[in-house]
Amino acid sequence: MIYVDSEINPLRKVIIHRPEQGIERISPQDSEKLLFDDIVYLPQMQREHEVFADVMRQFTTDDGVIEVEQLLVETFDATDEGKEEILQLILQFEELPASWIEKLRPLSHRELVRTLLSGYLATEDRYLFSPIPNFVFTRDIAVVVKDHVFITKASRAVRQRENLLTRFFFRYHPSFQDMIREDHMVNFNNIEKYPPSRTGQPVALEGGDIMILYEDYLIVGISERTNLHGFETLKREVFDRQLVEYVVKVAIPPQRSYMHFDTTLTQIDEKRFVGYKPIVIEGLGSNIVVYGKKGTQRNYGSFKEFLHGEIDPQIEILRVGRGISPFQEREQWTDAANVFALAPGVILAYDRNPHTLQLFEENGFQLLGAEQFLQRTAMGELNPASLRNTVISLPSSELSRARGGPHCMTLPLWRTSKSNHCT
Repeated sequence: MIYVDSEINPLRKVIIHRPEQGIERISPQDSEKLLFDDIVYLPQMQREHEVFADVMRQFTTDDGVIEVEQLLVETFDATDEGKEEILQLILQFEELPASWIEKLRPLSHRELVRTLLSGYLATEDRYLFSPIPNFVFTRDIAVVVKDHVFITKASRAVRQRENLLTRFFFRYHPSFQDMIREDHMVNFNNIEKYPPSRTGQPVALEGGDIMILYEDYLIVGISERTNLHGFETLKREVFDRQLVEYVVKVAIPPQRSYMHFDTTLTQIDEKRFVGYKPIVIEGLGSNIVVYGKKGTQRNYGSFKEFLHGEIDPQIEILRVGRGISPFQEREQWTDAANVFALAPGVILAYDRNPHTLQLFEENGFQLLGAEQFLQRTAMGELNPASLRNTVISLPSSELSRARGGPHCMTLPLWRTSKSNHCT
């Protein structure tokens, strides 16, 4: 089942990527090039990510938390044609001799996947190419809009191998073949179908800038990572396929602090969001335009104005860092706005944002540490399905150094829906 029409409906299936050894290769000198703001301690980062994954497993179907590494292994197992194609594409992109395919082809599929992810070829004890540490942020590689998958196109060359591997598993894994037959998959990496604009601007579109709210509003941020040509290309495809009533363009300052729109705002239940006050409430550097599929257009000065004017004036935005400087700037930087809803009012957040967590508590949420949640669930003291108004706080001393929160680290494939299309 592939279906998402909400940011908050109960989670059933999600793609994540466990941090792997390529992240250990990031040095202070190349961290900026690789889009990391700091070097991380991999063993601790992996432990934190395992807690994150274990919490989600309590809310999904039995096989609902899908690891990228396993997904790729299964894809290689399923296709010889796709294997040759992806190896040739990666070697060509990395500007390596075509003959090197002979070094990769004989590897077991598990070892091949680990080589393609980390860049390290264990059989020769050498690195073939750079790591792709940002793959841990699976939000950016694709987006599900109702029953369609849109494979996105990263703005930076250092993420191109992620794009190639994502296209590979969506195209060749047996789980997604029905979507291909039904033409429910769109690949923005296909330059023949999605060429640059008339001014030469390529498609740049990343999932952290895309959200579906209230079933019929697709939000697309114009940011440091998503450009206007990417927005227009996505808008055309979404309207042509009649997936939503409105596509909303949200321009935010193209700065590293707010690399994607979801670093400034996410939804936590039907009438509440958590957001960074200067941008989503005060409208700093923002411009919001609502496009209807029939050609209508409306403008708003801030995202709060949009929510009140279009959806419900009772909607509330809880302010990151309580909306007070310097706490709001500090906690926006460590992804306090980048929370992830497991179900309406049940969210994952980082534990290192104390002012935002305190604000949640003051607004009626109970706070549960992730380890405490897992222990009580294992002992039968907690039923995850019965939780309401709960923030599960994740250990995040190393995860937060990578500049992405729980929302960034998840690609939901299926959320239960109120619609008759999915139950």
